[in-house]
Amino acid sequence: MSIPFLSLGESGFPLYFLHANGYPPECYRPLLAKLAAHYHVYSMHLRPLWQDSRPEEISDWLPLTDDFLRFMDEHQTGVSIGIGHSVGGIVALRAAIRYPERFRALVLIDPVILPPYVIRTWQVVHALGLSYLVHPLVLPTRKRRRQFDDLERLFNGYRDKAVFRYMDDSALHAYIEGIACSGDQGFKLCYSAEWEMRIYVTSMWRDMDIWRALSGLKVPLLIIRGAETETFWSSTAQKVLRKIPSARIVTIPKATHLVPLERPDEVFQGIQEFIQEIL
Repeated sequence: MSIPFLSLGESGFPLYFLHANGYPPECYRPLLAKLAAHYHVYSMHLRPLWQDSRPEEISDWLPLTDDFLRFMDEHQTGVSIGIGHSVGGIVALRAAIRYPERFRALVLIDPVILPPYVIRTWQVVHALGLSYLVHPLVLPTRKRRRQFDDLERLFNGYRDKAVFRYMDDSALHAYIEGIACSGDQGFKLCYSAEWEMRIYVTSMWRDMDIWRALSGLKVPLLIIRGAETETFWSSTAQKVLRKIPSARIVTIPKATHLVPLERPDEVFQGIQEFIQEIL
């Protein structure tokens, strides 16, 4: 089975964009449209969006990087630019660590890189089989409504939620259109609750390999983070810079972990300036 993907732009340097957990590529259309004006954008669907995929297939995130490398093989684009948001950033980073010769530049947008002491704590949680009980995002995911009869009503309901406070109306509409798929009765969330929870609980416990490999990363690196993120902390950013002094880290104000949806103009500008210096 070929891996499904969203393609934008037909010319320019090849660019691979990897999405976050629960956020299909279509959610990022405002940002991807800007990138597609300069690059040929391939936005692969991660495994939770594949037809007939099963959450129990994975026990960590390593298979997601294998999927990405297979996707690159399918498209034979040669040396490319890798961009990933959240879990997508970890997928792209592991690919670049394994095969640096395949990447001209790497951009991580608020990646799920946690400090070693958090990883070690999560390793204990994982070993005790408590991941589903302890992860703070599992219960909200399990309780989230997943069927809708009207997307405009969904927009009105989401408009006042604090989590979307920095998204303007156009970005919020793009997000809603991206997460919604046609269902038996109206619309449903494209991501199943089972897959979304599985991505959360299989995170981190294998990530000490990332910290061990960072100092040897041979690909030019840009990290973009939201100033109000709860994922890629400023202390983590400083630790990354000690590992990779050449890395560039950009913090965007009035933005959270959802910075590519909240601030597509600023994120694009940061990416574009970085890549133009590299190419």
